[in-house]
Amino acid sequence: MGSAGTVAAQTKKKTTGSTRSGGSSSGYSTGIGLRGGGYSSGLTIKHFMSGKNGVALEALVTTEYKARGARLTLLGEKHKAISDIQGLQFYYGAGFHAGAYQGRYYFADTRYYRGRKNTIYFTRDYIYDDATYVAFGADLILGLEYKMEDLPFVVGVDYKPYFEVFNGYTGFYNDAAISLRFTF
Repeated sequence: MGSAGTVAAQTKKKTTGSTRSGGSSSGYSTGIGLRGGGYSSGLTIKHFMSGKNGVALEALVTTEYKARGARLTLLGEKHKAISDIQGLQFYYGAGFHAGAYQGRYYFADTRYYRGRKNTIYFTRDYIYDDATYVAFGADLILGLEYKMEDLPFVVGVDYKPYFEVFNGYTGFYNDAAISLRFTF
């Protein structure tokens, strides 16, 4: 009877531990923190889906250094544990973003002819436009994160290329960042 009670207690402890980590090998179920990058920085929230081994949803609320506005990015990510180092994970994923920015800087070329028949003069005007623009696009993400063993923190580094449509213009941009999240 004592042996059966010990086995039941051990089974209950293992079940409770796997539920806390969201069914993944990440060691946590939710993390909230800051993301500082070369192009944009802001808040990051990552949550592992229960019952989905290694699948997480991440939301980023960021602003760019040179823009007045913000962007919301939603990503689905697949995490894979690196077996040699406890707490280290590789992840990849995709998602989309939407945002709004006020104003933009751009150069406008003005060309005109003056003087002889084939003489062309160029001027370049630096223009600031104060209108509000909506931007949206698709994102990819590739990264590494490390869950500190004795502390409730995760440190991560990622590369996040994205395609964006902005006021009729399209472009492909690169972003890389370091993240620090408090986990629970």
